Amino acid sequence: MLATVGGVEIRPLERRDAEPTRDIYNDAVNAGIANLDHFPRTAEEHLAWVDGHFGSHPAIVAVDEDGTVLGFAAVSPYQERTGYTTTVEDSIYVHANHHGRGVGRALLEHLCRLAGDMGFHTVIARVTAGNDGSIALHEACGFERIGIEREVGRKRGRWFDVIVLQRML
Repeated sequence: MLATVGGVEIRPLERRDAEPTRDIYNDAVNAGIANLDHFPRTAEEHLAWVDGHFGSHPAIVAVDEDGTVLGFAAVSPYQERTGYTTTVEDSIYVHANHHGRGVGRALLEHLCRLAGDMGFHTVIARVTAGNDGSIALHEACGFERIGIEREVGRKRGRWFDVIVLQRML
């Protein structure tokens, strides 16, 4: 366990979390613009994602006292070239029933602390313009807006800008 915040436990992602985190992710795919994926992940695809987030690029989950997964967050490589190895990109997803309850903030704060402890230098967030909750969350956790990628994403027949935020660790 990494921490307990307001009855929510933050702990490392485990393989047993694959299905509940896939459900949260796929809800974001289907319901809005939190990500620009067009298709929900299969169980096999998501398990591969889970298996890729141990070791140097970890993921964490927030669970309630019953062990129900409320959300998850991860760091991933920012770019493949070796000069970027000390920079990571974050992903954070919270179950729709738990938005606005501090779960996202607890996850993001612990993820940044973990990334710093692992020797990463900076975290980049790419947030779809219009996802005001995620932008506000990142800014509340010390991220600064550093740019806008214009019309780099497309979903449901619409172009989307992506807001780029950064936090130095």
